[in-house]
Amino acid sequence: MSNQGFRYVYGPVPSRRLGRSLGIDLVPFKTCTYDCVYCQLGRTTRKTVERTTFYSAEEILDEVKRRLDSDPLPPDYIGIAGSGEPTLNSAIGRVIEGVKHMTSVPVAVLTNGSLLWAPEVQEALMASDLVLPSLDAGDTGMFAYVNRPHPRICFEEMVEGLVAFTTRYPGEVWLEVLLLAGVTGIPAEVRKIAALAKRIAPARVQLNTVCRPPVEEFALTVPYTEMLALRSLFPGEVDIISHADPQELDTQDAAETPNADILALLRRRPCTVKDIADGLGMHANAVVKQLDALVKAGRVTSDVVGSGVFYVVAESRDGRGA
Repeated sequence: MSNQGFRYVYGPVPSRRLGRSLGIDLVPFKTCTYDCVYCQLGRTTRKTVERTTFYSAEEILDEVKRRLDSDPLPPDYIGIAGSGEPTLNSAIGRVIEGVKHMTSVPVAVLTNGSLLWAPEVQEALMASDLVLPSLDAGDTGMFAYVNRPHPRICFEEMVEGLVAFTTRYPGEVWLEVLLLAGVTGIPAEVRKIAALAKRIAPARVQLNTVCRPPVEEFALTVPYTEMLALRSLFPGEVDIISHADPQELDTQDAAETPNADILALLRRRPCTVKDIADGLGMHANAVVKQLDALVKAGRVTSDVVGSGVFYVVAESRDGRGA
C-alpha cells in the first residue's frame, strides 16, 4: 500500500523488534541529541536538546487515523521513532494519548534515552505501552566517542534518567545496546554496560550491532559468535536482534516500497538515504528497510564518502548492473 500523501506516518514496515510496525516521525530529518558513529541515516544536521512542537499533534493524528482506516490488516505496533530523537517533540505526549484513544494497537516509543532524566519527558511517555531506549557505552569517554552527544548531555544524568524512568513506568522497557567491534564489543566494555543495565533493570536487554552502512566507516559489526558470548555478561532476559534472517522481510511489506524506482534512480547516480527519500517521496526509514533487502540480495552496494553513505547499483557479471 502506497504511503504517498503522508508526511509523518510511514509503513507498516517489517521490524526485527516490533513485527509489522506503523511508524510515526515526530522531528525533521536528523534532528537529534546525538550524532552516533553507527547511524544508518547519516550525520546529525541539527544537534539540539531544545524541545519544541516541530509538527502539530492534530496533523500527525489525522494521518495516523487515515493510515489505519486504509489498511485492512492492523499493524503489530505503532512505533514512534523516525528521523531523529522523538522526545525532542514537546507534543509527543498528546500524540501518544491521541493514538491510544483511536486504536487498540499498542504504542511503542523508540528513543535514545538522552532526555529521560527530565520529568516532563517521563510524564509524556507514561501512556505508551512499550519504551525502547538505548545505552551504547559504559562510561563518559566511550559515550562521547560512540554517541557524540550534545554538550549539555551528561552521561551520569542520562543513566540516572534511564533508572528513574524504568522505575516509575507502568509499561515494559526494552533496553537496546548496540556494540561496535573492537570498541564497545569487547568483554571489558560490555561488563561496564551490563553493570549499568542491572541498575536500570529493564524487562529485557536487546543486543544489536551494525547491520546497515554506518555514517563512519570505522563503526564495524560484531560477529554473531562474539555476540553470543557477550550476551552471557548481561543479567536477565537478553535478545540478540542483529544478524536477522534476510528471508524475514514480509513480501507484502516489501512490495509497498518501489524496488524498481530505487534501482532506476541508483543507476543514474549514487544516492544517500535522504536523496532517495526526497527524490521518490518516501520516508527515510522505509528507504533504509528496502535498501537493506537490496544489499542483502546483492543488487545494491554502499560506499562511505566523507561523512555520507552512498548507494549504487551492484554491477552484474555482464557489466549492466542489477
